[in-house]
Amino acid sequence: MKKTLSSALALTALALVASPASAQTAGTVSAKIGYNQIIPQVRSGDLSAPSFPGTKIDVEEAGAPIVTASYMVTDNFSVEFYAGLGYKHDVVGDGAIAGVGKIGSVQQVSPTLFAQYRFLAASSMVRPYVGLGLTYAYFYGEEGSAALTALTNPGGAPTRMEADDAWGISPQIGATVNVDRNWFVDVSVIKTLLTSKSHLSTGQSIETKLDPIAVNLSLGYRF
Repeated sequence: MKKTLSSALALTALALVASPASAQTAGTVSAKIGYNQIIPQVRSGDLSAPSFPGTKIDVEEAGAPIVTASYMVTDNFSVEFYAGLGYKHDVVGDGAIAGVGKIGSVQQVSPTLFAQYRFLAASSMVRPYVGLGLTYAYFYGEEGSAALTALTNPGGAPTRMEADDAWGISPQIGATVNVDRNWFVDVSVIKTLLTSKSHLSTGQSIETKLDPIAVNLSLGYRF
């Protein structure tokens, strides 16, 4: 089994080395489809009064397919647009209410426009790159759970929640590996500096630094 796996990896590596690299020159257009995992790095404020002191939240990670289109402005500079299906994040209690579990959920889409610099020659098989993007996070489909109602409006109507949309700056680091003249594999890591404020139907609010890290892997085609 190990010998077979080693042989397969060696043949794959040989095929990649032997494959002619396609030049990523000025005017090249490419498209990618892949998968993106968003991992929020949450720093929560306190829920406004009336609430238990130190009532905070955490936001769990979520993944979704993405599509990307890019254009090489020069041999080294490119612009790239990220979009994809919506992500659904569970919101859980933290701080004074840690352990209560899920208190709600929120869906979001976060299209991002990047300016990128690609290192090495345009014909290189592997091209690392860095980018800086502008992200718009659109939140929708917010739902509060029974636990949220029990905490904020016990015995009353279900508590509703709404999150403010937000803009963020997104540094990026990644690399493209050419498979043949047209096909390539791309991997990147993105850190978005993002803060949003959520509002409850009870009149309370909470500000949260989300600052998510996104890790994605895509298969691309160069036209």
